[in-house]
Amino acid sequence: MLESPEADATQMRQAGKDLLSLALLDARNHTLRWITAYEDAIGTAQFQVPESPDLLPPLWLLGHVGWFQERWIARNVQRQRGTKADASATRLASVLPDADRWYDPVQSARGIRWHLDLPDLAATKQYLAETMDIALDLLDGASETDEALYFFRLALFHEDMQGEAFAEMAQTLGIPAAPGLLRDWLTTAQREPLLFPATRWQLGCVPGGFVFDNEKWAHEVAVPEFEIDAQPVTWAQFTEFAEDGGYDNPQWWTNEGLAWLRATERRVPRHVDQMRQGVLQQRFGRLSRVPLTQPVLHVSWHEAHAWCRWAGRRLPSEVEWEAAAQAYSRGFAWGSVWEWTATTFRPYPGFAADPWAAYSEPFFGRAKVLRGASVATRKRMAHTRLRRFAAPERDDMLCGFRSCAL
Repeated sequence: MLESPEADATQMRQAGKDLLSLALLDARNHTLRWITAYEDAIGTAQFQVPESPDLLPPLWLLGHVGWFQERWIARNVQRQRGTKADASATRLASVLPDADRWYDPVQSARGIRWHLDLPDLAATKQYLAETMDIALDLLDGASETDEALYFFRLALFHEDMQGEAFAEMAQTLGIPAAPGLLRDWLTTAQREPLLFPATRWQLGCVPGGFVFDNEKWAHEVAVPEFEIDAQPVTWAQFTEFAEDGGYDNPQWWTNEGLAWLRATERRVPRHVDQMRQGVLQQRFGRLSRVPLTQPVLHVSWHEAHAWCRWAGRRLPSEVEWEAAAQAYSRGFAWGSVWEWTATTFRPYPGFAADPWAAYSEPFFGRAKVLRGASVATRKRMAHTRLRRFAAPERDDMLCGFRSCAL
């Protein structure tokens, strides 16, 4: 009996051909369900949304999903070599003649994507159907080795990432999410913080199965004793900061954070209409009264850092987050919001970029690391060693944070 295509992350990173084929179809169906939500909200005639730095053209992102899968599977003559494949090697032609010009991020910079002569929605869906058929045929003939399955696993996880991007854009645009597109929000009773003893922790992954390049390789890190929250900071806790004038007191903010405040004029987290006598926040097109026990949502790294200063706490490092999540698997609540850490995104010792070189390397030293998962993250992506990364000003993601004692 085949296991679910929504199997847990550790299992999916080891997935063989049968489970992978189911998961690829599941990911595609999930993508198309988001597209249906966009169609219902904005129509299909133009399928356009307002140009914004926080958004991508939905039609471009949909085509990019198919292009990425085709680029690394059907067109990749070295796909059997896995991570040893030469990314600069000559590729086979696409089934869509202008696919590279439209969907390759190197050829179509972010601002250009809004002005491309993209195929319409029906043609884009047809492109995705054709490339999926080819990918599944090639998967059927592949060997059951990590090398031979590497690009199939990569395409799966890439599509899951873009599925979350569709969710984040839907939230920004106020597009309703159909039932089943999001998991339930975490609501937990306040628990005592967790005390983690000093140790040496193995950070990163060991060889075997699928590993993202920024997770390579396992290495020991000395971790002093620390105390960490058992759950993310809640709306109740963050409301106290806002009501105490936290957004107006420069002592809690870094210089970069103050510049961000001036630029955004932010005085409450993004999408919040009210924080007095309860929190009202826009969630997927609906103004909702948010339970104060839920994790605070749509805060930037700057806001998370400022709250910690105000509370006499600090953000955890990524190694502290990972160690606590694995050691206290039953008592460490996570999975509703991505969680900012204090760690600047950098390579682990001995890093070497995988064939998809644009994934990690360009962001080293510029982004902050987030750990965990959100309600829009597929279960098979939610791994305790997964490193998400983003600029500290980002607040459009489904992101929050937890804190540590000083």
